Amino acid sequence: MSSEIRVPGPPHLIPLCVPEIRGNEWQYVKDCLDTTWVSSVGAYVDRFEKMVADRLGPSFHAVAVVNGTAALHTALLTAGVEPDDEVLVSALTFIAPANAIRYAGAWPVFIDAEPDFWQMDPRQVEIFLVRDCTTIGGSLYNRHTGRRVRAILPVHILGHPVDMQPILELAERFGLVVIEDATEGLGGSYGGKPLGGIGHIGCFSFNGNKMITTGGGGMLVTENPEWAERARYLTTQAKDDPLEYIHGEIGFNYRLTNLQAAMGCAQMEQLDGYLAAKKAIAERYTQALSAVAGITPMPEVSYGQSAWWLYTVLVDPGRYGRDRKELMQCLAEEGIQTRPLWQPLHLSPAYRQTRRLGGEVAEGLNASALSLPCSAGLTDADQERVVETLIRLGA
Repeated sequence: MSSEIRVPGPPHLIPLCVPEIRGNEWQYVKDCLDTTWVSSVGAYVDRFEKMVADRLGPSFHAVAVVNGTAALHTALLTAGVEPDDEVLVSALTFIAPANAIRYAGAWPVFIDAEPDFWQMDPRQVEIFLVRDCTTIGGSLYNRHTGRRVRAILPVHILGHPVDMQPILELAERFGLVVIEDATEGLGGSYGGKPLGGIGHIGCFSFNGNKMITTGGGGMLVTENPEWAERARYLTTQAKDDPLEYIHGEIGFNYRLTNLQAAMGCAQMEQLDGYLAAKKAIAERYTQALSAVAGITPMPEVSYGQSAWWLYTVLVDPGRYGRDRKELMQCLAEEGIQTRPLWQPLHLSPAYRQTRRLGGEVAEGLNASALSLPCSAGLTDADQERVVETLIRLGA
C-alpha cells in the first residue's frame, strides 16, 4: 500500500462569462477554410448581417464591422456627429462609447445612472437639455461650451434596457439623434421592441464574453437605408469605384471577415437557447440570494426584458461583513471569477475634465456591485457552489 499523502488540489475555476460553442461553428468555419473565403468578402458576412437585421424586424439593415467600438464610431459619423459636437452618453459603462465619441472629434457629456436599474437617467438628460442648452438657428447648443449638442448615446448595461421612451421624446423635442449601444443587450427588449432597434441607429458587440461571439466583431443596425449604405461605404475604405482605387473621403478598414461571420451565423442560431439559459441562471441567483444579508440581487426592469448578460449583485459591507473588493478577492481564492462594474467615466483619468450630470449613483454602484459567473453553459452544480460560497463568506 502506498504511503503517499494526497493533498486536494484547488477547486476548478468557475469563469465569469465564457463563450458557448455548441452548434455549427466548426462546420461553417471549416467551409470558409476549405473554400478560402476567409477575408472581408464572402457569403457568411451577408448571411450574418441578414440574421441580425431580421432579429430586429423586416425593415432593418445591418452592417458588420470588426468590433463594437468600430460600430459606435461609424454610427456617430453616419448620424452626422461632427468635430466639436457634444454627445450625451452613460457615465456608468465600459469606456468604448466615450472613446468612439472622441474618435469622431466630438465631446462626451456624462449622464449619471438611475438608482433602480442602473441605466442612463432620463431625468438627468432632461435637466441638461432644458437647463444647460439653448436653440440657435434650429440647432441645440450647450450654453457653457458653445458646442452643438448632436446626439444621445444610451448604453444598455449588463443586458438591461435603458428607459428609452422619455429619451426618445427628449430627442424628438430637441432635434437629436439617438444611438443605442446595445453591445450587452442582444436579445433584450424594451416595450416589446428589440434592443438596438429602438433609436435611430443601434450597435452590437460580438466580443468573446458577449451574448454571442465571433471572437471579435460588431454590427451597426438601422431602419434608414441611406444611413446603412453610408455606414457600409465608410467601413470599406470609402471606395467610390468598384474597380479603380478612387476614394472620395477618408474611410476605415472596419469590415468583418467572412471567417468571423461564419461563427456569428452559428452563434445566432443558438441565441434563443443562450437567452433562456441566462434567464434561468438569473432566476436561480435571485431566489437563492434574496435572503442573504448584505447581498442585493440584480433588479429586473418593469418596462422590458433583460438579456441578463452579466448577473450583478450589490454588496453592503455593513450587513454582509465584507466589502465588494474583499469579497471579490475571497471568491478568487475559492476559484470563482467575478468582476466589478466599470470605473465611472467621469472619474477616468482620460476624461476627468469632461462635463457630467450627477455621478454619485454611478460611483456608489461601482463601489458595491459585483458580477457573478453566468456563462450560458454554467452548470447547476457550479452555480450552487457560487451561492454556497457567498453564503459561507458572509456568515
